[in-house]
Amino acid sequence: MKIFCIAANYRKHCEEFGMEPATEPVFFIKPETSLLRNHYDFYIPEFSQQIEYETEIVIKISKLGKAIDRKFASRYYDELTVGLDITARDIQAKSRAKGQPWFLSKGFDSSAPLGDFVPKSEFQDLRNINFALDINGNTVQRGNTSDMIHDFDTIVSYISQFVTLKTGDLIYTGTPVGVGPLHIGDHLAASIEGRVLLELKVK
Repeated sequence: MKIFCIAANYRKHCEEFGMEPATEPVFFIKPETSLLRNHYDFYIPEFSQQIEYETEIVIKISKLGKAIDRKFASRYYDELTVGLDITARDIQAKSRAKGQPWFLSKGFDSSAPLGDFVPKSEFQDLRNINFALDINGNTVQRGNTSDMIHDFDTIVSYISQFVTLKTGDLIYTGTPVGVGPLHIGDHLAASIEGRVLLELKVK
């Protein structure tokens, strides 16, 4: 299984970090050990002093595909959920300053919590999906896929030009504005259209 993550894919998030929107999707890969399933607790690692959440819609690849034409890309995924791209922001900042890869800040164990999947057929318009993250009962991040720079089909097609997609591969499709810190004791509930698909506690 491969876990792809799309960077800087929401316009307002780009503004938040002072980044120019990319003309093509920019992606990186997390290892399978980064997955955190079944609503298990997330433990803040000792190597970082600034762990932050990034709430994202996640799509699951449903069949093998290589060099997929965008007009056929929708045939290669049929489920989606909400997930978190948890980031060691202090380590990421150091890596950026040195021009180094983001792996240490993005690919550590349990850095990719994953919610329960639902069929994409439940949504009338994949370009108009609301999702949110609540921490301790307060909404801290809210997004809509209409703000995406590169939509699901574009992402699937683009990645497949370079890497063969296999059944079960996951794509975290980018985070909206409002990323922020996690603290021990936090209770997280991430939802799509008001339906909670991911819950966990921070320890």
